[in-house]
Amino acid sequence: MLSTILILLVVIIAAVLIYAATRSNDFVTARTARTARIKAAPEAIFPLINNFKHWPEWSPYEKLDPLMKRTLSGADAGKGAAYAWEGNAKAGKGRMEIVNSVPSSLVSLKLDFEKPFRASNSVDFTLKPSGDTTAVTWAMRGSRPFIAKLMGLFMSFDTLIGKDFEAGLANLKKAAER
Repeated sequence: MLSTILILLVVIIAAVLIYAATRSNDFVTARTARTARIKAAPEAIFPLINNFKHWPEWSPYEKLDPLMKRTLSGADAGKGAAYAWEGNAKAGKGRMEIVNSVPSSLVSLKLDFEKPFRASNSVDFTLKPSGDTTAVTWAMRGSRPFIAKLMGLFMSFDTLIGKDFEAGLANLKKAAER
């Protein structure tokens, strides 16, 4: 009886591991991407995203560790501007750099995490005017190592990241509509 239970347990674990291995190596946060309508022109919103000096006004990640060390380097804003951080276990450690900046319509970032795990992702903020509002979309894509595929079977990336994107866009809306 014990050997049957043990064999069944091994088969279940193997099936889960095999299923995780068959999942895509890349993720696109199409489901996780969030969009907010902000009652402001793209020209008023764009500088808040394109210049890391403004991120403390709206980024939800800025509040994870009040003692977080921040280092700005490269260009003041736009392509080449970089932001590195190191904080507590929640904030982790990493660096992001603006790799593409199209005035009032797009800011693309290269986002590299060192802690609590290593990952490299691409982030896009797109701004699309519509009447007296601007639709701002925050999306992320990247590769998914095996451990992330396995974790994805038990937890939703949308739940983990989506609420942060929503909070950040709500903060961005408040900052831009003042």
